[in-house]
Amino acid sequence: MAKGLILGLILLGSMLAGCMANRDWRLGFNYTDWLQKHRNWYDQHHPNKTQQVSNKIIVGGSQHWRFNFTYTDWAFKHGPFYLNDVLVFKYDPPVGKDSHPHSVYQLPDLRSFIKCDLSNAKKLANATQGVGNGFEVVLDKWQPYYFACGESNGFHCDVGRMKFFVMPMLRAWPSRRT
Repeated sequence: MAKGLILGLILLGSMLAGCMANRDWRLGFNYTDWLQKHRNWYDQHHPNKTQQVSNKIIVGGSQHWRFNFTYTDWAFKHGPFYLNDVLVFKYDPPVGKDSHPHSVYQLPDLRSFIKCDLSNAKKLANATQGVGNGFEVVLDKWQPYYFACGESNGFHCDVGRMKFFVMPMLRAWPSRRT
């Protein structure tokens, strides 16, 4: 009985999280928007609260964004990630015709992520935008984010393991972005 109740609650929570992450959900409740609208009330009634800061996280750590590194493992080991955290993609620029450039794509869903299907993906950064300080992506919505390298028609994603996903967790009250 208890196991069934726990399993049911987990299933209900998963379904609710999936629905709320879907931008096309029309039942009128968007947790991210609700949080933004009610933050002013919270700030007025809790003036001594400690502001939480967003984390800047370099994707891959010292390995950066490169071919043949397992980013899914990296994300698992370096999580959790939180709403308004900033992911920084750093990678070398292409040098000559024999180099292998990288890019950053955001895939629309889990199916595209699993298959490394870039046909409906959004290109976030080209081969030169990861140079220097890198390219930044703010996890500003409570939804799953699927990232991949789109070079060589998905080869870097599929064979080179240049893909990962994160589902940012909610802090009690995320920091106000200035």
